[in-house]
Amino acid sequence: MRSVLTRQMRAAGPFSGAYVVNASENRGVFRLRSDRGRILASNTKLFTTAAALARFGPDGRLATTVRGDGNLESDGTWRGSLYLVGSGDPTFGSRSFAGRNYGGGGAVEDLAGALREAGIRRVSGRIIGDETAFDTRRGGPETGFRISPYVGPLSGLAFNRGLATEGGRGYQSRPALFAAARLDSALERRGVRVAVGPRTGRAPAGSTELAAEESPEMARLASLTNRPSDNFFAETLLKAVGRQVDGRGTTRGGARAAVRFAGGLGSRAGLADGSGLSRRNRASPRSVVRLLLGMRKRAEGAAYTESLAVAGRNGTLRRRMRSGPARRRCRAKTGTISGVSALSGYCRARSGQVYAFSFLMNGVSPVGARRLQDRMAQAIAGVRQ
Repeated sequence: MRSVLTRQMRAAGPFSGAYVVNASENRGVFRLRSDRGRILASNTKLFTTAAALARFGPDGRLATTVRGDGNLESDGTWRGSLYLVGSGDPTFGSRSFAGRNYGGGGAVEDLAGALREAGIRRVSGRIIGDETAFDTRRGGPETGFRISPYVGPLSGLAFNRGLATEGGRGYQSRPALFAAARLDSALERRGVRVAVGPRTGRAPAGSTELAAEESPEMARLASLTNRPSDNFFAETLLKAVGRQVDGRGTTRGGARAAVRFAGGLGSRAGLADGSGLSRRNRASPRSVVRLLLGMRKRAEGAAYTESLAVAGRNGTLRRRMRSGPARRRCRAKTGTISGVSALSGYCRARSGQVYAFSFLMNGVSPVGARRLQDRMAQAIAGVRQ
């Protein structure tokens, strides 16, 4: 194995590093330039999802609620306005969109149905979209916090991941208003008339919760982030972590929280966002492996491992390592931006032992680097003793 890894890493050039540990025996088996920080690309998502799973737990969920500022009269009129309040559920939207893209998620139709079941037949006020769980920065640092075509508009109250149409054309300019209008329409379709048009605002502190829709569990959200390498999910989860830690849903706060959590596992990183689009996301291969080893020992370790793409089977590894010992034996997170390619994760070798590895390749052609990484993963998975 070592000779194969050495050859591939030499071909990757001087700005690349690798680290491999036999996790079953807690024994390092290969390292080359393993302590120098490298650009992570989407291996950043390993840090984001680790922090999210640790903070919320694998069974944790993010709720979208409807709160009322008023009272329900005997004729079914809600005297006042209704507030659609987000907490960063990246799956919230229409039932058809969530089902088609995620296999389910928080649906606006279900909120409307719950309000009708509660006896509401008319709203004298309006629907107000509340996205204040997060700041109003729509993107990450790589775009000056403006909307990125690789992410879409970020919001504490996102609807259909910020897309303007069900088919995915264009982006919403005002996500919270868009979501409020969708709830307004869903209520109208159920015979609940809303007197005044939707707008945005903050739910009053004394408002009453009238209905709630929850996201899939955090284990599922981590899989929806890592397997396809979904930038929108990653950036949303990072802000959710920041809000959970310090009450403010910001990219910077979430990144600080993720760095602190990784540090508790002996892993040092510098993070600027949750997805890996920024070139300021850096860690050494040794630090990535320490994160992987640390997560493996935690209660949420199984969910973390299962969130990763499986070689030759799904996600970003569906078309890679489709044969050979790595097929279905390796779970890993890919990473690609210009001049950068990464692959980090776990392999269960033919010997039955588990290896944790990180290959961070900078200053490379991503296409050629993937071939080198695949040969390395095959060599690890092929170990018999």
